[in-house]
Amino acid sequence: MTKEQERARARRRYQKVQRRNAQRALERARRMRVVAVVGTVLVVVGGLAFLGFRFGAGGGSATPSASTAATTAAGCQPPPSSLGTGAELELPDRKTAEGKTFVATLSTNCGDIEMTLDGAKAPQAVAAFLELARQNYWQSSPCHRLTASEALKVLQCGDPTGTGSGDPGFGYGVENAPKDGLYPRGTVAMARTQDTEKGTGGQFFLVYGDSTLPDPVGYTVVGTVTSGLDIVDRIAAAGIAPGGSSPTDGAPAAPISILTVAVTEKKA
Repeated sequence: MTKEQERARARRRYQKVQRRNAQRALERARRMRVVAVVGTVLVVVGGLAFLGFRFGAGGGSATPSASTAATTAAGCQPPPSSLGTGAELELPDRKTAEGKTFVATLSTNCGDIEMTLDGAKAPQAVAAFLELARQNYWQSSPCHRLTASEALKVLQCGDPTGTGSGDPGFGYGVENAPKDGLYPRGTVAMARTQDTEKGTGGQFFLVYGDSTLPDPVGYTVVGTVTSGLDIVDRIAAAGIAPGGSSPTDGAPAAPISILTVAVTEKKA
């Protein structure tokens, strides 16, 4: 067996353990719930655009609310209850990711989404991603926003509070933003507040359709989805839950939550 095969085998074992632990956490959450409410409670954060994370200079604010009759998409399990916690973490050194490529697996209640993370082009963002995954920051965190306009087709995730205003306790600036404002299908980028120097934290968005974000600063492109984008397509096909800021912008009608995130370095 080659070293690459050994690493792949070890990675599969690690991801299997992570999924098993996530399933156990999901079962515990189900038992603890007194009332089985499917969906995510989303609150409006006054004065913040895009639930605290802004897309484009002219972007509006989303005000999604929970759907009491939320229905999971095909192939999905009911999502776990949000842990509802933030964090006070230290920003990791960008050198931990510089010049390296990583494979990240988002285990969700709808299946696995795998993506590559480019530490050569976005070292600070990738270093932060690695640390948040190591700290289990995203455990049982809902993807709180879906957009479905002609110009913007993204699913935003990464806030364990489910409100869109949570952060890991640190922030950093924009890096590796496309100058043309184009974010092709499959792009993984970091969301941010209006603070372009320290407004990027733990929230990110998955682009399921070619999108345009005409912001002069832009958003850090951290990687690319390599498998599982069909899961996002199914969530998008279910549409926006009632109560969003518009028919094309709000909480996804079919809830999806991150259970765990596993990251391994990809060797040349």
